[in-house]
Amino acid sequence: MFLRPQLPETHTPNLPTTAQQMHVPACGCQHSAPLAPPPRSLPSVGSGAVAAVVVGGVVLVAFLAAVVVTAVSVAVAAVVLRSLLGAQHRRR
Repeated sequence: MFLRPQLPETHTPNLPTTAQQMHVPACGCQHSAPLAPPPRSLPSVGSGAVAAVVVGGVVLVAFLAAVVVTAVSVAVAAVVLRSLLGAQHRRR
């Protein structure tokens, strides 16, 4: 159902890691190899998070559109009232 990227499988020979290459005891006794940090995985973003961001964006755009429409209608009403009141004062 959900799309997840998959890396292609690659066949590489078993080469020693850099930690194994660097650890060469000079004394000949058995030393344990230093522990390498575990490989980091990329953070995954769930489809729920993407949907939440999209829905939030749609709601914010709709709210902004409502504010713009209200502001324009108030401005038009103010201009109409001003012209009506101005015409009434000229008649007197």
